[in-house]
Amino acid sequence: MRNLIVLFAASLFALGASASEPVHSTKPAPDASTKADAAAKLAADLARPAKAVEKPAVEKDEKKGEKAVKPHAPLIEKPVIDKSLVEKPPKASAATADKVAAAVSASEDEDQVDLSVKIAERLAEMRAKQAARVAAAAKARKAAEARRKKEAAIAAAPKISNVWAYEGEFGPENWGKINPAWAQCGSGKRQSPIDIRDGMKVNLDEIDFDYRPAAFSEIDNGHTVQVNVAAGSFIQVGVERFELVQFHFHRPSEEKINGKGTEMVIHLVHRGARGKLAIVAVLLERGKANEAIQTVWNNIPLEKGQLGTPGIDLDPLELLPNRREYYTYMGSMTEPPCTENVLWMVMKQPMTASPAQMALFSRLYPLNARPLQESDGRMVKESN
Repeated sequence: MRNLIVLFAASLFALGASASEPVHSTKPAPDASTKADAAAKLAADLARPAKAVEKPAVEKDEKKGEKAVKPHAPLIEKPVIDKSLVEKPPKASAATADKVAAAVSASEDEDQVDLSVKIAERLAEMRAKQAARVAAAAKARKAAEARRKKEAAIAAAPKISNVWAYEGEFGPENWGKINPAWAQCGSGKRQSPIDIRDGMKVNLDEIDFDYRPAAFSEIDNGHTVQVNVAAGSFIQVGVERFELVQFHFHRPSEEKINGKGTEMVIHLVHRGARGKLAIVAVLLERGKANEAIQTVWNNIPLEKGQLGTPGIDLDPLELLPNRREYYTYMGSMTEPPCTENVLWMVMKQPMTASPAQMALFSRLYPLNARPLQESDGRMVKESN
């Protein structure tokens, strides 16, 4: 391959030399050795890959009258580039630079805005979740508190029993819940006691008291001191006749007249032939000692629930005032089962008991009175 290249270069040289001389030249031709050296040099140059092969140029040497060989231009000439045709990037003006800077700044601002929006959205989401957790916790606490109150109410609610009292969980407000048989204590419409007001003054039948001294027994039943009277004492009201069964005491008086009560009251309980009850209420004020009351105090049993039978007689007439005017209305028993359709007769004139007699009972029962009940428009009659 190298030999072919050398041969090709020699041919080119010969053709170039012949082409440059005139047909009828009178100058002597270069000798063969000179041509051979030039051809060898050209071939060597062509063989070197790193340099371009130059075409020899022949010029006339004025002194020697010979042509000197000068290196020719490379056979593979480098392209000449017209620098004017090369596009140069336009120089940016100040306005363009400002626009570019503004665009970059705007892009950065948009990125910051997008980041701020994302952060705000994330914070809002976190706050919403936190608020939801707080609301759920509050709801759970509220539900737990409601359950606790309900459980406490159930635990505190009186159980069905025959136990009742004047205070606490077994007090008057729960009597109707303690036992189904006492439902009227909570739902009845003719309950006692009431505040006696605006009585209609009419000619009432006088109460005919047919009381006689009789044997008695008494008991401290845990609610009051009750005296059971032997048979034989009655009252007559119109055509109705009622037998005295027992009497007992309350402190303070359960009844009030025009909003005013007394320190104590006696309830004398009577029963009719058909089981109807009639109760006479005698208000007690401080004053002169009462002999019948003192007889009762003297014979109170030592233990609650113990029935005492003194073996002596007691006259119930000693419990009644001299004047027999009264108020009357339809009501109920003032203790469970709060039975209604009870005829009440409240004596207008009170009786007296000594301070010592009042104090003795207050040591046993400082409070054993049912609160006032609604009158619900009941008619109250008053003796003239």
